[in-house]
Amino acid sequence: MEVQWVGVNPPRLGPPHQAISVIFSILLGMWPSQALEMSVGKTTHMEAVNGSTVMLPCTYASCIGIKNLYFNWQFNDNGTMQKVCDSVIASEGVVPQVKIYRERVEFVGMNDNNNISILLWNITFEDGGEYTCFGRNPKEKFKNHSAVFTLVVVDELKVVDNTVATIIASAVGGAIALLMGFMLLKNFTLFVLSKLEEKNKECLVTSSGIDNTENGLSGSKADSKPTPKKK
Repeated sequence: MEVQWVGVNPPRLGPPHQAISVIFSILLGMWPSQALEMSVGKTTHMEAVNGSTVMLPCTYASCIGIKNLYFNWQFNDNGTMQKVCDSVIASEGVVPQVKIYRERVEFVGMNDNNNISILLWNITFEDGGEYTCFGRNPKEKFKNHSAVFTLVVVDELKVVDNTVATIIASAVGGAIALLMGFMLLKNFTLFVLSKLEEKNKECLVTSSGIDNTENGLSGSKADSKPTPKKK
């Protein structure tokens, strides 16, 4: 069956390799959207005592690999982003040469397992705030990715009052113990009742046999005597 095009020119698909290259280009354009990911872990908030040393965690992950990955740490100083450190990682496993821009900062990631964490020594109240771990991978056409970690500096860590939790746990434990005790008592009671019922049945059977013997009924000893013969 021949298809006729009315009013329009038939489409030109071109050579097969051109169509494949177009599809491949589209896929490449969509793939990098999730290729690089910066992560500070599941806990993005930390409280630390003034004068202590803390680590700000950050790792990166890429499903297409990296090449000349640029990363940095930035500190949000009342709306102004101040660079803490930065570097370029040439390829996977290469230890970067990190440049530090802020005092009491040490790079401790060493790119081991894609780790680019930093250490803050002898923190002060001025060190509290938001720290952004930033990354840009040329393989993704220089798309930017970042993750934020919040540091709160305090005089002393608050002691968590577990009184309410302890009361709740005790109440729940007591309720469970009471329920288990009730179930054990119930099972024991049912067991005793079943034994008493069996004993009552045995008594009834024995009593019935005794009555039959005394009354000379069929099956008793009175019936077992033979009838004397007449002479």
